[in-house]
Amino acid sequence: MAVYHGPRCRQCRREGVKLMLKGERCKSENCALERRPFPPGMRVSKRRRSSTEYNTQLREKQKIRRIYGVLEKQFALYFGAAAKSSEVTGEKLLQILELRFDNIIYRLGFAPSRSSARQLVLHNHFRVNGKKVNVPSYLVKAGDIISVKEKSKNLELIHSALKNVRDIPEWLSVDKVKLEGSIIRVPERAAIPTNVQEQLVVELYSR
Repeated sequence: MAVYHGPRCRQCRREGVKLMLKGERCKSENCALERRPFPPGMRVSKRRRSSTEYNTQLREKQKIRRIYGVLEKQFALYFGAAAKSSEVTGEKLLQILELRFDNIIYRLGFAPSRSSARQLVLHNHFRVNGKKVNVPSYLVKAGDIISVKEKSKNLELIHSALKNVRDIPEWLSVDKVKLEGSIIRVPERAAIPTNVQEQLVVELYSR
């Protein structure tokens, strides 16, 4: 599977907002967007490009892709599934992205960033309902129990992330002692803490 290996801070600079791709670093003075608040690449002119409707929609789609670490083809598949649903397309799209296994690990506080969560999942450090799952794109369901593998409970990365844990979304619960979490319910849009305008993506794909 193809994976983006370039500088993650470059992605934040391109979108002009903090995508929180590097965990605690994004909140510190070392954040690249704080030091260089302009798009990457050669700056032959200080004039900003005029923003068209298409460009605004495209940038929002790219922002969402980069936040969740999803490549173009997979994102298109997710959108197709959301569009076929009887629910609101934009909300359903975000629900699918939120229920990815790597995102759940991040939301539960077991990893400082989604990229770290993806690595932990790939290296078999977690279980879903007691069974091994090492696929970052695996979609969890309401009622699923996510736990740290017994042999991985001493991993410093996990304990360090839990110490700096963000607010856990209300649709999740976590037990820091047992090192396990659960999916209480599928999140509604208001409970998804991702500052994006998903309707722009729907408009883009409707062209």
